[in-house]
Amino acid sequence: MLLTVKCPICKTPVEWAPQSEFKPFCSERCKLIDLGDWASEKHVIPVKSEFDPDALDEFDLDEDAFFKE
Repeated sequence: MLLTVKCPICKTPVEWAPQSEFKPFCSERCKLIDLGDWASEKHVIPVKSEFDPDALDEFDLDEDAFFKE
């Protein structure tokens, strides 16, 4: 029994099989649309900044003094 998934772009059913060249996409067109969305930052992976400026307040430091050479 083959697994069938929906194309993330157009929702066309796609068989999850070795002959499905563009899986999980149904075609190269949908694959390129998705790539373009990532390149234009329509899709992003949220990342929390390692630096928290509010943490400077805990140590009674201001930003200008902290970053001074």
